[in-house]
Amino acid sequence: MKLTKISLIGMLAMGVAIISCSDDDSNNNAKNDPKEGGVIEIESVTKTAVIENYANLVLKNYQDAFDTAKLLDEKIEAFVGEPTETNFEATKKAWLEAREPYGQTEAFRFADGPIDDEDGPEGLLNAWPLDENYIDYVEGKEDSGIINNPTAFPTITKQLLLDQNEGGNTANGDQDVAEKNISVGYHAIEFLLWGQDNTNPTEKEAGKRPYTDFVDGGTAENQDRRRAYLSVCSKILLDNLQSLIGEWNANGPYRKTFLELDEDVALKNMLTGISKLAKGELAGERVFVSFDNRDQEDEHSCFSDNTHRDLRLNLAGVANVYRGEYTTVSGKSIEDLIAETNATLGAEISAQLAKAEAAVEATAIPFDFAISDDSVRPAVRVAAIELQNLGDKLVEGATALGLSGVIADLEE
Repeated sequence: MKLTKISLIGMLAMGVAIISCSDDDSNNNAKNDPKEGGVIEIESVTKTAVIENYANLVLKNYQDAFDTAKLLDEKIEAFVGEPTETNFEATKKAWLEAREPYGQTEAFRFADGPIDDEDGPEGLLNAWPLDENYIDYVEGKEDSGIINNPTAFPTITKQLLLDQNEGGNTANGDQDVAEKNISVGYHAIEFLLWGQDNTNPTEKEAGKRPYTDFVDGGTAENQDRRRAYLSVCSKILLDNLQSLIGEWNANGPYRKTFLELDEDVALKNMLTGISKLAKGELAGERVFVSFDNRDQEDEHSCFSDNTHRDLRLNLAGVANVYRGEYTTVSGKSIEDLIAETNATLGAEISAQLAKAEAAVEATAIPFDFAISDDSVRPAVRVAAIELQNLGDKLVEGATALGLSGVIADLEE
């Protein structure tokens, strides 16, 4: 490891201090008292250390996402096997818990990695907005969706749901309108567990699907198909999370590719990911669009009213990458690298990140209330502005590190 040595030789009698600096690759880590003419060794921030720490952080975060999704799957199987209200509530709780680590993994998107490359699984994990009646019944359309169309879809299997994801028509053959239809992922499971949220935002309540929708002879037709859909959808979620772990683990193909990239390319990818998430995706798509439309259909987790957690967790993911810390992973970071390059700018970026965190935390709960009620709406706009400012500041950091292309990537 390369160290900067500062040798201090005391010449107090003469009132003169002589400071000599040199580079040394020695492994001697002793730190002696300068008054005794010893040596202080200060560890420098290397790009290699920052990049390796990021790879470790990514793997740990995806592993946590898989582990909590596995617990969700276990709750789903218990509920499918015995569809009681108690098991239903336990399954919903497990879904909320599974979103905690996954929400932070969004910081790995837009970074030219395996999550959203040409063959990436992002569209099978977290795609939204979701057209509910593509999957199941909605208010006024009790026979809509794949679940309620056994003629066209006699057996609900993994391959069927994968084939139908982002299809161009509704499950009943009608021409689709603006959005591609989503059949799998966290939000498909969310809809199956909560159903539509048809309450007024001022009521601050989530969707109210009854557990009896899954009980034979219960409140909706095709209960067995609904149970099958929930179970199969969960297995697809696990498959895709496992594929990401496989890419990033110690022998993973993408981890090897990433660690062999030119260091500036790797750092550019990391900074592009978090700057685009902060400014384009969070400030724009996930906050301002729903704020501007005042429409809960535009919020990320609109069935469970968990969007407030989505926003906080997505920003936490940005902070994790920038600060180089996530649960048990901690090491050299982009923050360290920028601070060493330009201390003033480093302090400004860290301060802006803290401002964005405070602004997002200040938005009202639930998010559909935050975007619709005039008494709390201004805080949402402030959050969008601070997230946008954060994205811009991160680009300044990339420029200070001499990384070309981040601005162009952010503007795509």
